[in-house]
Amino acid sequence: MKADGIPRISTGIAAAVLLLVAVYYGTEVLAPLTLAFFIIAIVWPLQQWLQLRLPALVALAITIIVTAVVCLGFASLAALAFGRVGRSLVADASRYQALYEVAVAWLEDRGVSVAGLWAEHFNTGWLLRAARQVTGRVNTTLTFWLVTLVYVMLGLLEVDDARRKVQALGNQGAARILIDATAATAVKFRKYMLVRTQMSVMTGLLIWALAWITGLQFAAEWGIIAFVLNYIPFIGPLIATLFPTLLEMTQFSTWQAVSGIFLGLNLIQFVVGSYIEPRVSGDVLSISPFVVLFAVFFWTFMWGLVGAFIGVPIVIAILTFCSYHPGSRFIADLLGGPVKAVGSLNRNREAPQGDTAELPK
Repeated sequence: MKADGIPRISTGIAAAVLLLVAVYYGTEVLAPLTLAFFIIAIVWPLQQWLQLRLPALVALAITIIVTAVVCLGFASLAALAFGRVGRSLVADASRYQALYEVAVAWLEDRGVSVAGLWAEHFNTGWLLRAARQVTGRVNTTLTFWLVTLVYVMLGLLEVDDARRKVQALGNQGAARILIDATAATAVKFRKYMLVRTQMSVMTGLLIWALAWITGLQFAAEWGIIAFVLNYIPFIGPLIATLFPTLLEMTQFSTWQAVSGIFLGLNLIQFVVGSYIEPRVSGDVLSISPFVVLFAVFFWTFMWGLVGAFIGVPIVIAILTFCSYHPGSRFIADLLGGPVKAVGSLNRNREAPQGDTAELPK
């Protein structure tokens, strides 16, 4: 390694650390801004279509109203389902405590000394306090969404102007890369949301059907919860599987029934998430599963629930921009999905040129 390479690496590491610290402590500013960019990329085709037929401000008003109605409807549906199930869990708190004490006693009879520590710290009261904290956190998101909608409104007004400014840059090569990568990222965002919505609807319907057939309480609510949580990879499906299992422990008296429903829920999540979804999304959203899991946990740590939702789109944007620059294209190749053959690798490297066809006229 050259002597001048060590200071460069040290400077790069220091800059990366400072950037991560800024992202972590700038959550209140950067999280709504990032989510706003994501929403703008999704709703821009509607805004552009309306602008060709209506005045710009009227088109903007319609787009904002449609966006707000969709977000509000989604949030209301989720709040209704979680509220009904949450009230049931609180009402059966004593039964869950009794089941928990039986499990602790069973473990202690078999010499598992840590069971007493679990009983002291992870009891029903702890679970209820955690549920109240989550509820309080949800109630504080109103300001966050208002700030996000303001960013979306202002951003939609400046999309065309920002494009013209980039095109006027002196470095036309960099300008072209920026425009092409931005357009391709927006296309992938829309593809990502379309695929996740399709898979969420399918998962919700299948879980509702399983709950209805087996006689599990709140079948419709479990379907809605599965639909909502499926937008968060890995973590969402896991929670959507554990919650019904927790409720059925007080409804069904045999462990065979509980195990059967638990296995059925996991089978649905596995088939939809691991078999159907990759075939629907294709190579457009091909990302390493390890990278997806890391993105979900990392951005959840950085920005909470919003980070869990927006983490994968952030990775999609980073990899797309990397694929458009020769110096960073290897990052997209390494962190992308599995390569089937040498020919597919060559096609993936040529994909950025094909994405330019998606640019708006």
